Amino acid sequence: MDNNEITIFCKNDGKNHKIELGGTLGDLSRKWCKSVTDPKTGQKLDVIAALVDNKLKELNYKPMIFHQVEFIGFNHPDGRRCYLRSLCFVLQNAVRELYPDKVLLVDHSLPSGLYCEITEKTKLEDGRNKVYFVTDEEIDAIKAKMKDIIARDLPFTRVKMNSEEAQEIFLKNNQPQKAELQKSIGTFICSVYYLDGKADTMHGPLIPSTRFLKTFDITGIGQGFCLQGPAMTDFSKVMPMKRQAKIAATLKEYSDWCSIIGIESVGSLNSAIKAGRAVEIINLSEARHEREYARIADKIYDNRGVKRIVMIAGPSSSGKTSSSLRIALQCKVLGLKPKVIELDNYFVNRDCTPKDEDGKLDFESLYAMDLDFLNKQLNQLLDGEEVEIPKYDFKSGCRTFVGNKLRLDEKDILIMEGIHALNPEMTSAVDNSRIFRVYASALTSLNIDENVNLSTSDNRLLRRMVRDNRVRGISPENTILLWNSVRRGETRNIFPFQENADALFNSALIFELPMLKYYAEPLLRRIAPSSPAYTEAVRLLKFLDYIVALQPSEIAAIPPTSIMREFIGGQTL
Repeated sequence: MDNNEITIFCKNDGKNHKIELGGTLGDLSRKWCKSVTDPKTGQKLDVIAALVDNKLKELNYKPMIFHQVEFIGFNHPDGRRCYLRSLCFVLQNAVRELYPDKVLLVDHSLPSGLYCEITEKTKLEDGRNKVYFVTDEEIDAIKAKMKDIIARDLPFTRVKMNSEEAQEIFLKNNQPQKAELQKSIGTFICSVYYLDGKADTMHGPLIPSTRFLKTFDITGIGQGFCLQGPAMTDFSKVMPMKRQAKIAATLKEYSDWCSIIGIESVGSLNSAIKAGRAVEIINLSEARHEREYARIADKIYDNRGVKRIVMIAGPSSSGKTSSSLRIALQCKVLGLKPKVIELDNYFVNRDCTPKDEDGKLDFESLYAMDLDFLNKQLNQLLDGEEVEIPKYDFKSGCRTFVGNKLRLDEKDILIMEGIHALNPEMTSAVDNSRIFRVYASALTSLNIDENVNLSTSDNRLLRRMVRDNRVRGISPENTILLWNSVRRGETRNIFPFQENADALFNSALIFELPMLKYYAEPLLRRIAPSSPAYTEAVRLLKFLDYIVALQPSEIAAIPPTSIMREFIGGQTL
């Protein structure tokens, strides 16, 4: 073999290819794989990144030895992240040009995209950001500027530089959170990206150039606007706008609270932990949770004469079980007598369970529940009758009765928790005015820095990984491989009904990612490079590299009633 040649195996066509040294992945994709096809829609998509030995790489990466390469488009989760990071950079440049004296904040995720605000350099007296309210005309101007940048087909380029030099650049750009993050993690070298001569970093690979950003929109919402990328079902169309006022208000309230206590980014959290403030932050976060539990219990108490049933729903690893127990505890303080029933006991017998599109039993389907029997018993309880609560035997797949009798007395309330608890169809035969609904989720709005938000899904994935490994003996690899299926179920069964809630509980805690790093990092490092979960493990490990972990002595300060104890152990509820 020529010393100037190397062999690359391309997973897209299943062939080995010989290439000259010095060629980029972009050069190779133009020869072997100009586009990828989405298997669900049949759409042809631009190649925008690649997996090299299961590690995400930009298309300007130059292979030097034998590699296995898979070219990916927007239909791949890592392709979507590359696209959205690049889109945020274009938005950043547009805002810089139009508002050189202001700062763009990409604050948190929304069902339709990313919630953004333009803020003044100075803050309000209470520590919150002073928001600049953009008009519809100004939003149109930002969108037009973005389209102009995209049309110029500008490349995204990466430069490795000294961390102190990067910090100076970020401070000049009015990005103190980026500068503090670099300082807090203590690395000597970091990557800085450039677009049209302007520097930034998005903490992950970007696409080759702006011309690939064919689909986006901006829609005004609240004090800011939503940056929308391509829809999941048709990548040529923009993600449809869904206005969920209750979720947005909860995220905004948490974001403001983080600003008030002076911890609104990973960098400031790292600095606080390194300064010995971890236990203080734990106590402050838990006190906030206690107030929220008490507030929800107060609402339940105020409606005690009418609403006798409390339904609690939330996505995977949102802390539903702990939340239901803590709310029940606060209700007891007020003199109520909560009775807790598991909705899982109302599964139909296994031979009646519906099947999904792959022919597998779909236990997450609403119709995996015996709705008629559930509604009948709920109405009997509301009428003051005594019923025998079933017990579902998961080994045999059958419902059994073991003499568990229940009647609702005057001060009794019934608490039920499950994924369908906010779906009105589940209790369609019960008077809706008799039900109080609670939605619980880890709605973190703590950011990595000004332009990169933390994913609530990643947060919950880490929670689940730690808990599943500890309690259920499930490997971190299997947790990752099952996560997309879990997310699809949430999208179908939970998220459409969030706004039905009478009360929302945000189970996010500022200290949880430093805590989860301590437990999750060793688990992720066990995943082998040959595993199909390796790409995701590498991404999560890189994300955790930005976070300073809690020490065991600090973790010991987490109270036994904390939601976090549901995942790491030691809970006394």
